[in-house]
Amino acid sequence: MVLTALIVDDERPARDELAYLLSAHAHVVTLEAASAVEALARIESHQPDVVFQDIMMPGEDGFHVLAAAATLPRPPLFVFVTAFDQHAIRAFEHNAVDYLLKPVAPERLARCLDRVRQRLGHHADAAAGQADAPTMHRLLHMLRQRMGDARPLERLAVLQGGRIALIPTREVSYIEAEERRLVAMTDAGKLPCHGPQTLCKLEERLEGLPFFRASRAVLVNLERIAEFAPWFNGKYQLVMHDTERSEITVSRNRVREFKLRLGV
Repeated sequence: MVLTALIVDDERPARDELAYLLSAHAHVVTLEAASAVEALARIESHQPDVVFQDIMMPGEDGFHVLAAAATLPRPPLFVFVTAFDQHAIRAFEHNAVDYLLKPVAPERLARCLDRVRQRLGHHADAAAGQADAPTMHRLLHMLRQRMGDARPLERLAVLQGGRIALIPTREVSYIEAEERRLVAMTDAGKLPCHGPQTLCKLEERLEGLPFFRASRAVLVNLERIAEFAPWFNGKYQLVMHDTERSEITVSRNRVREFKLRLGV
């Protein structure tokens, strides 16, 4: 079968190298994009089968492209290409079908293409980009071992009473991107965060803890969910175990991973 592959990377040499490696495989047609905006335009206009997506790019990152593409009628499969193992972990938690570590080895790329073809052949009508649970958890375990001492953030720095306080993350119900700052709902109430100023960076620091990216704007503590129920348009509604009984929406494209994380 002919595969249409979109290569997304803000660095031309990286795009050229991956395009060269893909040219060794018959029946693979390549397209290129240098930014998230350009990538989404190519996805809409050309409907590629698979996107080889760089993660760290100026402006919107690769996870933004995946989230936006998931809302399209025919989303492609995603393979994240990264130089950092911690980003590979996030790739699988965001339902990428595979990941490649830079520099990309030809034999590893060949195995990746086999996986893509298998996924397209067996799940043509399924939602794109959803890695099977055993593969995902096996790779997450392997990558976490390779990360060694990358310890999760066990206390969150927040602004309280004009000072910087350290709140145990177990006391945090959720963290929300609110305008240009992050706000945490804690046992002491809603407090502005001090430190990482983007949800993506904070999510990386919380890796290994029971926090889940419910949507682009919210991280929830899975151990602080009081109850949840299906909502409209395939979304889920969470009620958090805090003083305000806060309600959080799980995006439609995150529901599958949410259920996997809870084991339901």
